[in-house]
Amino acid sequence: MTPSDPAPGVPPTGAAASTGGPARAVDPARPTRLASPGAGAAMVLASCVSLQFGAAFAAQLFPALGPGGVTFLRLAIAAVVLLAVLRPAVRSWTRAQWTAVLLLGVAMAGMNAAFYASIARIPLGIAVTIEFLGPLVLAAALTRRARDAVWVLVAAGGVLALGLGDGHGSGSGGDGGAGLDLAGVGLALVAGAFWAGYILANTRVSTRIPGTGGLAVAIGIGAIAVAPFGGGAVAVVEQPHLLLLAAGTALLASVIPYSLELAALRRLPPRAFSVLLSLEPAVACLAGFLLLAQALTWLQALAVAVVVAASVGSTLSARGKRAPGSPPAQAATP
Repeated sequence: MTPSDPAPGVPPTGAAASTGGPARAVDPARPTRLASPGAGAAMVLASCVSLQFGAAFAAQLFPALGPGGVTFLRLAIAAVVLLAVLRPAVRSWTRAQWTAVLLLGVAMAGMNAAFYASIARIPLGIAVTIEFLGPLVLAAALTRRARDAVWVLVAAGGVLALGLGDGHGSGSGGDGGAGLDLAGVGLALVAGAFWAGYILANTRVSTRIPGTGGLAVAIGIGAIAVAPFGGGAVAVVEQPHLLLLAAGTALLASVIPYSLELAALRRLPPRAFSVLLSLEPAVACLAGFLLLAQALTWLQALAVAVVVAASVGSTLSARGKRAPGSPPAQAATP
């Protein structure tokens, strides 16, 4: 998700660059209007809050719908809303365009499914922090600069420190003393890998399909891809109120942050956009604490701060020129 700097919409990095959330694409052109930077900053922060609190609300639906069911409903509802609003001209798409959108849809499915399965096992803030490794590693690989590799190592050190505390993390609500669930950590890493793939696939779609219709169709493809694992969604038939809650999650974790980030990209330079998005792990920790009673140990909180600092540092140390092969600027919500 960057022209001259790190990709807005992903943890800031010199080449590729929320969270988590749930949810991320914009035209590759550089923002043409940088008016109202204060409003743009507020939009990015509001996007982070909406995205991470949406993920926290999603976790509360896991007992009734399961992570797979929540993932399916979130993507399906978001796709319906965006397709109805954007109405992409799919009949004119070529085979190459459809292939690009298909790859993006698969990346979105993997990213969201792995992330939701992760936050069913470990605290939300920790999952988002671990997931940030994906875009950071991608940026370092694309730029091939030693200083970007250093930032990745710093972030990796922070992630390793997450497991050294006494944990509060063996489940979405924590159990007050067990260490981090290794399956949850692994799933967060998988989500990060899919996030990196999402960035590359989204860049490809942005260069092949004008506008944002490709993203809307990709979200629909993602919903179809996770449908076999979304059997828990049938619970909405007997409990219709769950569908309303799932719709709220889709709006909070996809539609609202996506719209806010699009507007913010027109008001902020890419570097400022990425720096603000680096706060997503901290916002996720706050959402987990307020809505899911997930308190971190002091060491885990420090580890999250280290990863945020590495993400900010990677952005601020980026050169003015975009590295060859690096993705253009994009919003971050997957």
